[in-house]
Amino acid sequence: MFSASYGMFVLFAVVFFLWSAIKILNEYERGVVFRLGRVIPLKGPGLVIILPIVDRLVRVSLRTVTMDVPSQDIITKDNVTVKVNAVVYFRVIDPIRAVTEIEDYYFGTSQIAQTTLRSVLGQSHLDDLLSKREDINAELQRIIDLQTEPWGIKVTAVETKNVDLPVEMQRAIAKQAEAERERRAKIIHADGEQQAAQKLADAAKIMSTEPATLQLRYLQTLTEISAEKNSTIIFPLPIELITPFLDYFKKKSPQPTSTATSGWVPSRQPDK
Repeated sequence: MFSASYGMFVLFAVVFFLWSAIKILNEYERGVVFRLGRVIPLKGPGLVIILPIVDRLVRVSLRTVTMDVPSQDIITKDNVTVKVNAVVYFRVIDPIRAVTEIEDYYFGTSQIAQTTLRSVLGQSHLDDLLSKREDINAELQRIIDLQTEPWGIKVTAVETKNVDLPVEMQRAIAKQAEAERERRAKIIHADGEQQAAQKLADAAKIMSTEPATLQLRYLQTLTEISAEKNSTIIFPLPIELITPFLDYFKKKSPQPTSTATSGWVPSRQPDK
């Protein structure tokens, strides 16, 4: 009876030892092992054997973490209150420092991201916040990465997501955008009128030097008008079209002969 109980105890101890000693780490995981409180070389991935009771294994994932930064109330440099949230992409590049240098690297990175978001956007104007997001994102990534680098954390990207504006500011921006569109439309229309006037002036110069072009244009206009079946149009005939005919008939018509005076004037008979 005693030997059977002892055998069961030994079997249980062996199973417990194997269960505690054998660890399997995935390809994206690394194991930070503390042996009697001191860090030993990094373990993993794959099969890892540790000493129960003596060793303590901390798993660290090397995958990129997507962390959502909650909306922050921010007062911009031009005194406009906005709410901005962001997303931070980071990963662990040094598992030992991520475990030994900070208690919770995820929480620490989240707090750094929130304070940096308020600090950087608070020094920006509202127009820059809306139009220069890429520059602001790059600046946020640089500052957060610089502060988390001692923890073995690499921040790969920071993206601002939503910028919530007050209703009054939304109306003002909408009016400004509408005025800007009207200004651009007027400028484009004026440019078109200027180009059209220039083209007409060039065409007038060409027609003034070549009268035949004016006649061809007149004939083309008559062709276009004749395509309209339901309209009657009285169009004046340019004098240039009939000038050649007038000149022709002038040449063909006989010239009036003048009476040559030879000095003899018929005398008038006196009345009787």
